[in-house]
Amino acid sequence: MTEPIHGARTPRTRPAPMSAALRRRKWAIFVFMLIVGISFASWVVRTPAVRDAIDASTAQMGLVLFGLSIGSMTGLLSSATIIRALGARWTVLIGGSSLLLGVFLMGTMAGASSAIGVFLGLLFFGIGMGMAEIAINIEGARIEQLSGHSVMPTLHGCFSLGTVIGATIGIALNAIAFPVILHLVLAGAVGVAALLWAIPGIAADTGREDRSVERPKRTWGSRLSVWRDSRLVLLGVILLALALAEGSASDWLPLLMVDGHGVSATFGSVIFTAFAVAMTIGRFSGGPLLARFGPVVVLRASAVVAGIGIALVVFADNAFVAGAAVLLWGLGAALGFPICLSAAADSEDSTASVAAVATAGYIAFLVGPPLLGFVGEHIGLRLAMLVVLAMVAIAVFLAPAARPREKVAA
Repeated sequence: MTEPIHGARTPRTRPAPMSAALRRRKWAIFVFMLIVGISFASWVVRTPAVRDAIDASTAQMGLVLFGLSIGSMTGLLSSATIIRALGARWTVLIGGSSLLLGVFLMGTMAGASSAIGVFLGLLFFGIGMGMAEIAINIEGARIEQLSGHSVMPTLHGCFSLGTVIGATIGIALNAIAFPVILHLVLAGAVGVAALLWAIPGIAADTGREDRSVERPKRTWGSRLSVWRDSRLVLLGVILLALALAEGSASDWLPLLMVDGHGVSATFGSVIFTAFAVAMTIGRFSGGPLLARFGPVVVLRASAVVAGIGIALVVFADNAFVAGAAVLLWGLGAALGFPICLSAAADSEDSTASVAAVATAGYIAFLVGPPLLGFVGEHIGLRLAMLVVLAMVAIAVFLAPAARPREKVAA
């Protein structure tokens, strides 16, 4: 037997192939996230048509859109309790049904010129998305633990792919003046069919507490106690930073390119689509990168790449250089959510940990847009992105928090 060469790198052990049952669970959550992405993008690209249908001013439209924020936070804050009581399958069923009800309401109420109806549609959509996505992420982390395969990057890649598909279809339907009510109702119908297929594949017991085991009553203090874990706090900060990078592009990138770099509105939309494509590529590439380099290296490199992209968009005076830099921005922001949530699941109470860290990310989506809008009102959107750049720089130094916990031998 030959001795190993001193200093040679030990090859990583490849995990065994997934069982058929785990593959079914994996594809169920992939399809669900794809539908969430398609539904969300279908709404976003038809926002101007909905605004015209309900004859809303900019201020009134802001109030209508606030329904999505209220719903999202309600879904997020209630998700852990529902998952513990009912498990992932029922939580996804309830959340997915609420989300798709919201899609139907947005379409039909826009057709009825009802601003209140569209507000309610966004409220139900937000509740369902916040609730179901936490359960889906917990189920994804559980599949990773059981199989040894990376699942979370592709899971979030399915959402990004869904946004690209939904946006592309929506842009085409906008171009032919396809009625918004029919568009959203059809999107909801496709979502219902996909939900009915996916639900049986999601494990019923993931995240559910054993009611035969007596546990102390949960109070708000006990729910917040999860943040006593300094590692989770750091993961929350990292996700806050990279979710801010993702959300700021989703909300402001077209306008930033138009106002900050003088491009046309059409070119601004093309650049946003390029960002979404880069996010999708980054997430689908995440599994092999994580298997080869590990979460800390990939997370740190992601933050550096995102930072370079944002810096070029802010400081480059050439619109084509700034447009190309958006690809780096998207690639760098892509893996924040999947890596941080996988790391959060490596905790004693994975349900509470994933829910807490995910909430930090969604707060960035909800608070970031108005914050950057306020700053941008005074110094311009390009310079406002320096706030995002500073947060991403912090994530570079905090990346070691994603290192897996050392298992204590029995």
